[in-house]
Amino acid sequence: MILIPIIAVILALVLDFLFGDPKNRYHPTVWVGILIGKFVPSARSITPLIEKINGIILLVSVVTIVSILIVSFSSILKYVENFDSNGLYKILFLGLSIISISLLLKTTIAIKGMENHASKIMIALSKNDLDDARVKLSMIVKRNTKNLDKQHIISATLESIGENIVDGITGPLFYFSIFGLVGAFVYRIVNTADSMIGYKTEIFRNVGWFAANCDKTLNFLPSRLTSLVMVLSCIILKEDWRHSFHIMKRDGSKTESPNAGYPMATLAGALGIRFEKIEHYVLGDGNSEINERHFKSTISIMKLTTILFVLIFTIPVIVLLSSLGWWFNV
Repeated sequence: MILIPIIAVILALVLDFLFGDPKNRYHPTVWVGILIGKFVPSARSITPLIEKINGIILLVSVVTIVSILIVSFSSILKYVENFDSNGLYKILFLGLSIISISLLLKTTIAIKGMENHASKIMIALSKNDLDDARVKLSMIVKRNTKNLDKQHIISATLESIGENIVDGITGPLFYFSIFGLVGAFVYRIVNTADSMIGYKTEIFRNVGWFAANCDKTLNFLPSRLTSLVMVLSCIILKEDWRHSFHIMKRDGSKTESPNAGYPMATLAGALGIRFEKIEHYVLGDGNSEINERHFKSTISIMKLTTILFVLIFTIPVIVLLSSLGWWFNV
């Protein structure tokens, strides 16, 4: 039934906006991270090629395990939905399906969670506690935060929010709209693996090679589509959308990642500020200090982009694919 995924995605967003992430011991993404972490030591080898092969086996194994669980769960829901019973039971089963899907989908997205963590960094900065702010920032970025000054801490925080709009929100929604829960979870697994082992360091260069490249591939379309939706959000929020679009086109490809730069550059242009990762990139051409107003505007753009993405892309794609008999049969 076409209404099930549509209502489920809306409910998932409502739950996230209201409550955020569940505690770690209940969070499937945390479990996936633990599973990946347990496989990594056995993937290490003195031979680079063997490490790459092991990295492929690692990611494929985790994706396969989780996909089997999700497909099995979806099959049970489908069986229950089609079970010949009276109207009351059908209504109860329908409600169960919607709640189950929404709860699982909700675990693949992070809107309020990102806002809460970024807010803690901003609170630490408001108290001039740079050490605490650096520690909290280190939990959401890959760069070394030990010597960052206040402006670079705020910049990195807003950059992380911009990147998270794709990684933690529109990316899972993009693949959910096409492949259902399996799509959302596969995306989340790849993204989690990339954040854990997708580093160009001596330890992870080969083991994380496959995860990093899968993440680049999966994010190619969502990152660019999300950036365009962000520009639309800027129009509604009366931010500088023309400059946002200009900076997106000019600076979107300047980051080492072929995808992360697009939402970050879009955000920098909209707010008229400059993002800088020392010795790596500069996005935007603003020269004003980044402050609390920029942070609040960033959160507003993130939330509105989420809503618009669902209305403009997720729901229409579900409707289209359902009419073709594809969606939810995967």
